[in-house]
Amino acid sequence: MVKAKNEYINREISWLQFNARVLQESKDHRVPLIDRLRFLGIFSNNLDEFFKVRYATVKRIVDAGKTGKSVLGGERAKDLLEEITKIVIDQQARSLEVFKQIDKELRQENIFIIRETEVNESQAEFIRDYFFKKVNQELMTIILNDLTEFPLLKDTAAYLAVKIVMKNGSSKGKHNRYALIEIPKGIDRFVVLPKEGDKDYVIMLDDLIRFCLDSVFTMFEFESISAHMIKITRDAELDIDNDLSKSFIEKISSSVEHRKISDPVRFVYDKSIDKDTLQFLKEKMDIMDTDSVIPGGRYHNRRDYMGFPSLGRHDLMYDKIEPLPVKGLSMKGSLLDMIAHKDYMIYAPYHTFSYVTKFLREAALDPQVRSIMITIYRLASDSQIASALVNAVKNGKQVTVQIELQARFDEQNNIEYANHLQDEGVNLIFGVPGLKVHSKVCLVEREEDEGIKRYGFISTGNFNESTAKIYTDYTLFTAHQGILKDMSKVFAFFETNYKINKYKHLVVSPHYTKATFMKLIDKEIEYAKAGKEAYIKIKINSLTSYKMVDKLYEASRAGVKIQMIVRGICCLIPGVEGMSENIEAISVVDKFLEHPRLFIFGNNGDPKIYISSADWMTRNLDFRVEVGCPIYDPDIRQELLDTFEISWKDNSKARVFSEKQDNAYRKRAKGEPELRSQFEMYDYYKRKLEA
Repeated sequence: MVKAKNEYINREISWLQFNARVLQESKDHRVPLIDRLRFLGIFSNNLDEFFKVRYATVKRIVDAGKTGKSVLGGERAKDLLEEITKIVIDQQARSLEVFKQIDKELRQENIFIIRETEVNESQAEFIRDYFFKKVNQELMTIILNDLTEFPLLKDTAAYLAVKIVMKNGSSKGKHNRYALIEIPKGIDRFVVLPKEGDKDYVIMLDDLIRFCLDSVFTMFEFESISAHMIKITRDAELDIDNDLSKSFIEKISSSVEHRKISDPVRFVYDKSIDKDTLQFLKEKMDIMDTDSVIPGGRYHNRRDYMGFPSLGRHDLMYDKIEPLPVKGLSMKGSLLDMIAHKDYMIYAPYHTFSYVTKFLREAALDPQVRSIMITIYRLASDSQIASALVNAVKNGKQVTVQIELQARFDEQNNIEYANHLQDEGVNLIFGVPGLKVHSKVCLVEREEDEGIKRYGFISTGNFNESTAKIYTDYTLFTAHQGILKDMSKVFAFFETNYKINKYKHLVVSPHYTKATFMKLIDKEIEYAKAGKEAYIKIKINSLTSYKMVDKLYEASRAGVKIQMIVRGICCLIPGVEGMSENIEAISVVDKFLEHPRLFIFGNNGDPKIYISSADWMTRNLDFRVEVGCPIYDPDIRQELLDTFEISWKDNSKARVFSEKQDNAYRKRAKGEPELRSQFEMYDYYKRKLEA
């Protein structure tokens, strides 16, 4: 059935609305001031990645001379690029206003981010000393006038475009000199100046360089010198060649290297730049009017605000929570023994992620453990997970790691880990041709009196100690032999992927996830038509599969009550009479990044509950290996129902999805107490420990 355009929200536009919610956090006075500045950095980082991936994809469609309507929800690709650029220009302008307000409030707290024009005499001495000791030797400076070919600009870098007005130059500026200075990445973007009384001073590295420009260009006799920031964003799609003589690691490495010279998809410049400087740059860089040219503020690469120094002002940052233990799961005893008797669930960061590393370290040392198998998508830069796996090899265990080399923007990190693990004797699997492996599973085989017994864990998130502090994710520890027998089939599929296995418990993409969830929705439709209670509760990151959207619309029309918590992209429009009036959808954006995938189907009073690594996106359902797991333990089932309700009842940080796409906060009823779900979640788990 052909859908009208207004039955879906375009995924790119919906993503930009998600990033607008991130920008809202930087405006929200309930968020501590320094964290508001860091949210501004997250907003900027998100936007960079959006242009590298999603905008670049749409631009490729345009460059190929196609409309793209079939894959863009009815939008013409060319029109969509124009709409995106318009929205981004507006969001950038709003983000600049937000920064001005934050800067004003920082000054009220005696924290001053000063420009080069505000430097006093004692600060000038410190800055020049800092420049010559740490910065000058790191500068990459290029004089542009006489170059026959414009230098290749990195999409991860910010540049100062320098205009040097020479003495005795003509009135038309023919003797102006132009240069580029690359902002060094190896030096902190924020330079903390000596404290003066109770006042803290910070200068951006960009402005520190501006202050010392006369020292950089001493070879010229100039009347004036000015510098404005520019940056470009390049297409980040990996173009993998078909050279049969190369290993898969070599192909991915080559493709990552090729990103450095891929096509630019966005050019951002300081809107106060001189017109002649801008024109000079655009001509030299062959930038056309059809390209995404974004006028911005004085500072780019504002993602660096994520690392704004604390200055010891913990009163201006979120309190760090102490991760809780799981009731009944002691870090002191054997986790394998405890899991043998009962399933356990951790919900990071409310619970400590240390259970995962403890599980692997115990398996690495246990004389009865024969093998460990695990999937890896993103690892921490200094991974305890990798260390435990190497430790297992050294103790004679057979260790198999399926590592995804195409994990977006983590390719180089994963390549380095792959080489390291392989050198240490780990058996590596590099995925399935044509499919990314996004599942989050681990299987341990242990020789016991009755034979081989399996233990394992299944997660909604990456096995990454760093992100586990800021991403919310469920991880199930289990010794359910049926579930783990299915898991062994998943690993068998990695080795012999021409054979499609059948699973009794797990829900596995690309062969079964969509069909399984379709059947579960159909069952709720049957119950609704029979006059029985029928409901669906979903918590995911993104919903972009039009087939799943259509099925939810069908369920809504049949009378199934649907509650959805979608952090990011949502192509479904809830609350439309005759189409989706039985669907409600919210997004919670707060201190932690909401990352779990949870699915609850009413099933006529006996709910079916699943956690999964898969969002309801076409890529997750059809082009990735994903694993979903049913929850059988009654205590954990109730816990998941409870945690969904806590998130659903959020009336502080919940935004309501609607046709308006205005990111309106959910309204609180008169007299209703405020419920901020992430804070309430922590209290919920504290109460469980005390019960």
